[in-house]
Amino acid sequence: MSPDPRTPPGAPPRAGRTFLVDVSVAGRAPDAFDLLRRGWDEQVGEAIPIPPSRPADDGDYRIRIRHHKIADAVVEDIYSEAITGGTGGVFNHLNDRVVLHVVQQGGWHFTRSQNRGSPLTVPAGRFVARYNDPSWEFGIGPRTGSQVLILPAGELRPLLGDRPVDGPADAPALRLLTAYLDHLRPVLDELSPGAVHAARAALLELVKGVLADRIDGDEPQFARALTDAARRLADDRLADPGLGPQTLAGELNVSVRTLHRAFAAQGDSVMAYVRRRRLDRALGDLTASPVRLSVSEAAARWGFFDSSHLIRACRRQYGQTPAAYARTLRAGNEEQAGP
Repeated sequence: MSPDPRTPPGAPPRAGRTFLVDVSVAGRAPDAFDLLRRGWDEQVGEAIPIPPSRPADDGDYRIRIRHHKIADAVVEDIYSEAITGGTGGVFNHLNDRVVLHVVQQGGWHFTRSQNRGSPLTVPAGRFVARYNDPSWEFGIGPRTGSQVLILPAGELRPLLGDRPVDGPADAPALRLLTAYLDHLRPVLDELSPGAVHAARAALLELVKGVLADRIDGDEPQFARALTDAARRLADDRLADPGLGPQTLAGELNVSVRTLHRAFAAQGDSVMAYVRRRRLDRALGDLTASPVRLSVSEAAARWGFFDSSHLIRACRRQYGQTPAAYARTLRAGNEEQAGP
């Protein structure tokens, strides 16, 4: 564990967000992994889960990790000799995460079990971001140095789907991300909980920028993932009168053009989807019990300019006025309910 210089000897760091583990084991030792586990536990205990791994040759097993915890995100600076291992099973701090590797020297090699997808090699000077489920295996080349970001998947996976995104390590968006981390890491243990939360939010926004800089809005798998994410976001904001393509694209860190292309690939448009969902919500309010809104009230609540716009939208969609549609729907519901 990396100590805080102002902390008495033997006491834990003030915030406990930064750890260091550095373990070497002779590769020829018959109990190499047991020796590794013992040294690992002595240095960091359970603060950093030990990866299931083994030396890739007869050389020494050496791994050094400087581990930085930023709320539910982790940044690790890793140096390793040649090892192989996996990220599945109980090694669950990597499960259901987006993992971004920036390789400075040496290289990483990834494969997935059951021959799902092609093997992936990431040499020095490249990065790769991938969604990590429990089925990845990895190999690390000799004298490999890299920075690894382990990130919550919720906000990032829509930009990835299930395929990796890679690119040069000197890409402008990635250089901005690494510069931010260079400033963050030295002060991490000094930050208040609120400042850590803000640092985490900034980190995810910068990673979104890296991913958005590399994705192709015409790629079918990405188009589906992006439109799904945009629809979920739109559903949460239908009452916002300013909701539109620019708002959604900004929240998802993609260009408006990319968002339009993704929807077009799915045979839809951004605003057509928003209008349909607003109409559904407005008509739901006209039939809701015990309090039912009037047509003008429902129109105002769900972003229609006035009641006439809601009436025209309903006629286009259902061939009825909102009031007639609501009566038909109520009658159908009462008939299903029975006596």
